Amino acid sequence: MNVEELKGLVHKAEELHRKFEQEFPKLYESENMESLHSLIKLLYSVVEEKLSVASSIHREVAAVGGVIENYAKELQKNEHQMKFRLEEVLSLLPKVDDYESRTRLKTSLSRLVQFHRFYDYTITQSIQKLSSEIEGLVFIGTVSEKEKKPPTSIMEKLRKIDEVEGRLDLLIALTYHLYTHPSWVHKVEDALRRWHSRGLLWVEARNVEKESGVKEAAQILEGLALIGIAEKKYRGGEVVYKLRGFGKD
Repeated sequence: MNVEELKGLVHKAEELHRKFEQEFPKLYESENMESLHSLIKLLYSVVEEKLSVASSIHREVAAVGGVIENYAKELQKNEHQMKFRLEEVLSLLPKVDDYESRTRLKTSLSRLVQFHRFYDYTITQSIQKLSSEIEGLVFIGTVSEKEKKPPTSIMEKLRKIDEVEGRLDLLIALTYHLYTHPSWVHKVEDALRRWHSRGLLWVEARNVEKESGVKEAAQILEGLALIGIAEKKYRGGEVVYKLRGFGKD
């Protein structure tokens, strides 16, 4: 992995995101279908380039693994989701010729705007975290060249920062689900409660997912555990959960 090339890719991702954010507000100013179509096509072309850069970043850091790969995955995932939202709008624009098609377009645009509220924040956070991790790689690489080890105090602070950022990511994910799909959170909690009523105190995420039908059950459970609604522990190498106040071990 070439750290300087990686820094260049992250800088490119930052520039492209800035360009996207400069253009997106024009969505609220589009006066007709023609201008809206042109703007969505422009945004789509920028996101395609952003996704290409995000994929390159992920390939570069895949060998390193750890939190830096997680940040790269998050960046790539959100660019994929934005591309999907824009594709949905683009597919509807040429067909707006009656009330039903206009309604579908309005709904699709609403989903796009709603997603964008979190997209800007999560993309910016991912880029900032990647930049920070890359600076750490540069530091460690410089230290290695001198055949020394990084000071223990610095490594401990970096570990604590990673822990705090991990918790913040969980809170952001839970907030996102509460805002966009509040029923998912209730379904996960209800599914966990039903397992308890059947006599199973500690439940694996996959069982909650099966019971609730929510694919993001594991992420939501982690968020509920973080804010104290649920408890979690490791059992046989697996993470299991229960609602706080339900029974004792």
